[in-house]
Amino acid sequence: MGTAAMLRAAGVGFGDEVVVPSFGDVRVAEAVAQVGAIPVFADIDPGSYCLDAASVEAASTSRTAAVVAVHRFGRPADMAGLGLMGRRRGLLVLETGEPDEPPYEETARRRERAAYLDGRLRGVRIPEQGEGHTYQQYVVRVPGNGRPDRDAFARALRGRGVECWVPVKTPVHRMPGFRSCVSLPVTERAADETLALPVDASLTKRDLQRVVSACNALGGLLVGSTRSLGV
Repeated sequence: MGTAAMLRAAGVGFGDEVVVPSFGDVRVAEAVAQVGAIPVFADIDPGSYCLDAASVEAASTSRTAAVVAVHRFGRPADMAGLGLMGRRRGLLVLETGEPDEPPYEETARRRERAAYLDGRLRGVRIPEQGEGHTYQQYVVRVPGNGRPDRDAFARALRGRGVECWVPVKTPVHRMPGFRSCVSLPVTERAADETLALPVDASLTKRDLQRVVSACNALGGLLVGSTRSLGV
């Protein structure tokens, strides 16, 4: 069932507010608008990139009817924390996964490749491990001065033959049609620093070695001269 259908089935409609993440694609916010409700953006946890329960609670008002949590990059959202907050505030908490979730065998191979990178990458912040992580994307943080250094790092990796991509180019609260003055510092920092590296089940050990070699050569130039990656 799609997000709009879930909201309609729950009785969410015109004039209601629905808290959603800004870090990700625009489809969840569009689904909220489709049923006549108003998307309200909350910040994310810096490790999981999913909605932060405290930020959701802070963004909630008397008009808030529901929360839609999105599992991001294969990392599950904190449904226990969001559910507890929802019960306390009387809010409906819905969840949605990312499309095209890989089958079990592919997930197992992705986890093997992610573990290989986890143990060898230097100079970038590796993904936070968590129960149930399927590594649909292997998302690191690049140290430095935000977006300029991240983008330069990405170009340098591609120049060394390593595929990489920016997972979220523009947070939804900065997009036309959903532009908002809300302060989401963790979301904006994540959008400026994150970079996805290949972790496909088809990657060979040689491919992974190339990723590690290229990242470590570049990352080592940044670590000693830049601010901490901590949020």
